[in-house]
Amino acid sequence: MVFKRLLGSLGVGGPTVDTVLDPGAARPGGALTGQVHLKGGDADFDIEHITLELVARVEAEHSEGESEGVVAFERFTVGGGFRLGAGQQHSVPFTVTLPWETPITELYGQGLGIVLGVRTELAVAGAKDKGDLDQLNIAPLPAQEAILEALGQLGFGFKSADLEYGRIGGTGQQLPFYQEIELTPAPQYAHQVNEIEVTFLANPGGIEVVLEADKRGGFFSGGHDALTRFTVGHHDTRDWNTEVDGWIRQLVEHRVSHSSHGAYGHGDPYGGHGHGGHHGHGEHHHGDHHRSGPGMGTVVAAGAAGLAVGVVGGMVAAEVVDEVGDFFEGDEEDEG
Repeated sequence: MVFKRLLGSLGVGGPTVDTVLDPGAARPGGALTGQVHLKGGDADFDIEHITLELVARVEAEHSEGESEGVVAFERFTVGGGFRLGAGQQHSVPFTVTLPWETPITELYGQGLGIVLGVRTELAVAGAKDKGDLDQLNIAPLPAQEAILEALGQLGFGFKSADLEYGRIGGTGQQLPFYQEIELTPAPQYAHQVNEIEVTFLANPGGIEVVLEADKRGGFFSGGHDALTRFTVGHHDTRDWNTEVDGWIRQLVEHRVSHSSHGAYGHGDPYGGHGHGGHHGHGEHHHGDHHRSGPGMGTVVAAGAAGLAVGVVGGMVAAEVVDEVGDFFEGDEEDEG
């Protein structure tokens, strides 16, 4: 038993695992499907369980600045309780449901620079081997895509996207981090704001849309952040350009941050003015600093109707690919 435990943990003569996700991007709250392929080692092994773990590269703030780390945000046991014979091949199909707040990694088929992965954990004779890590691609929900497309049509441009560790007060946030999509201002708002940040917090009933504006300061006053929140249903049909433009006007004009379309009966969670300073104790304070994302822009090829993005040659997308590769290769080395 001790020898088997060493084989399972070190991978010497033990079974190998290869998880293959079905082609195409998944969606938040939707199904993730694929198969776990096992190949037996030099001897028979008891496979106790096969677990899939969703992981994300997340930025965290602390007293010394910002750092990046890998956060696991969901686990699924998809098989186990069988003996894998020496040299035997065995496949375990799976279908799991993704969390509603799973961050989106692509828009119109183009990567946003967000790094998500599916890590496979194989428990063999009491030892756990995290030997397989696969990139996870997530496309937006229809309402998320419609809102981003409206922002593009209004003249906002994609700047960057990142995952921030922490919570947004007054929302129904479930995961320990949230996604920020940072946009350059449309020309009609460029004199009022430096950038707009969009956060989607989806749940079974709809989507909370949190908007933050880094507002420009006047000659006699400094700039500050304004924050507001709106809720939409998954199947809402609206004039999204008019709707979203109204949201932006409400945000930059500093009106009461309460949406007449609230789907969950929430009152104004930010004290009526949408300032980041109204977050609860111990929660992330949006107004403390200016975030510029993970330093990786990306090209969002949205077509004529989507987000209009300026690009710097093809180097930006290559940086994203390198970053993704470093993440997965580094993780596997760490686990080895």
